[in-house]
Amino acid sequence: MSKRINISTGTPWEDQVGFSRAVRVGNCIEVAGTAAADGDEIMFPYEPYEQTHYILLKIKQAIEDAGGS
Repeated sequence: MSKRINISTGTPWEDQVGFSRAVRVGNCIEVAGTAAADGDEIMFPYEPYEQTHYILLKIKQAIEDAGGS
């Protein structure tokens, strides 16, 4: 059985609700729901393009942190 690796965002509520940005098991990486938020701050309000770009960068970083590319 492959080892499970949780990729954390470092937010305090992750432990409370069991959330991880990404989880890797073997060669599979699953990414959780990702929003254009940094803590309690909504990034780029009313700017869908910028929010999408921000989200995709967060997802890319999570995949790289999990050893993917």
